[in-house]
Amino acid sequence: MGDNVSLVIIGVVILLVVVIVGMTIKVVPQQRVGVVERLGKFHRLLTPGLNILIPVIEQVRTYHDLRIQQANVPPQTVITKDNVQVQIDNIIFYQVVGPEQATYGILDYVSGVRNITTATLRQIIGKMELDETLSGREKISSEMRVALDEATEKWGVRIERVEVVDIKPPIDIQEAMDKQMKAERSKRAIVLEAEAAKQDMILRAEGDKQSKILKAEGEREARIRQAEGLRKAQELEALGQASAIQSVAEAEKARIEMLKQAGLDENVLAYKSFESLNEIAKGPANKVFIPTGAMDTLGSMGAIGEVFKAKAGKEAGK
Repeated sequence: MGDNVSLVIIGVVILLVVVIVGMTIKVVPQQRVGVVERLGKFHRLLTPGLNILIPVIEQVRTYHDLRIQQANVPPQTVITKDNVQVQIDNIIFYQVVGPEQATYGILDYVSGVRNITTATLRQIIGKMELDETLSGREKISSEMRVALDEATEKWGVRIERVEVVDIKPPIDIQEAMDKQMKAERSKRAIVLEAEAAKQDMILRAEGDKQSKILKAEGEREARIRQAEGLRKAQELEALGQASAIQSVAEAEKARIEMLKQAGLDENVLAYKSFESLNEIAKGPANKVFIPTGAMDTLGSMGAIGEVFKAKAGKEAGK
C-alpha cells in the first residue's frame, strides 16, 4: 500500500515538473512573436528562439505572425456617383508591425481590417461615376491603401497592398456595354478596312506614277542617245568628206606644182584646176562653191580648152 502511494507521489511530482518546465520554457518560431503579460499587465515580447518565463507570474497572452498576410473581403455592393450599383471584390495584404498595439488596440484586427475596407470602399466609389470606376482599378486600390493604412496605424497593422479583383456592373448595363463594345469593334473594323483600301489606292497610284516617270525617263534617254548617235554619225561623215576633199586638193596642188616645174603657164594651170573641180563636182555627195569673181576667169578657161582640143585634132590628122 505504501509503495503505491509513493508511486503516485512520484508521478504527481514528475507531472508538476513537466508542467512547470512547459510554463517556463517557450520556443518561438521565426517570424513570430509572443505577447507576455506579468500579473495581467503587458510586460515584454517573446522573440524567436528559446525564452524563459516565470511560471504562474508570467504567461503568454497571444502569438502574432509577422509575415505578410491576406484578408479576403467578401464582395461588396456599392453605389457609384451616378447611382449605379456595382459589385466589387478585393483582397487586402497586411502585416503586423506592432504586436502590442495589435493585441490591445483592437479586439480582432482581421475583422477590423475587413470592416474598414468595406466602409472605405463605399466612400471612394461614391465619389466616382460608373465609367471611371470600371477603368480606375489602380486609382481605387491606391486610395484604399492610403485610407486603410491611416486607419490601421493605431492597431499596429500596416496595409501593404490592396487589389481590386473584380468589378461587376448590373446585368442590363453589362449587356449595353457588350453591345457598345461590339459596335465599336465593327466601327473599328470598317475604319481599318477603309484605311487599308485608301492605302492600297495610294500605293497603286504611286506605283503607276513611278512607272510613268521611269518610262518617260527611259524614252528621253533613248531619244538623247539616238540624237547623240546621229550627231556623231554626221560628224564622222563630215570629217570623212572633209578628209576626202583635203586629199584631192592636196593631190591637185601637188600636180599643179609639178606642172609649174614643167614650165606651163598660168592659163594652162587654171584650166587643169577647172577640170579637176569638174571631176570633183561629179560626185553625188560633193558640192563645189565658186566665187562670182572667178567667173570671168572660168570663161577664158573654156576658150583655152577649145584651143587645146583643136591642137589635139591637128596632131591626130597628121
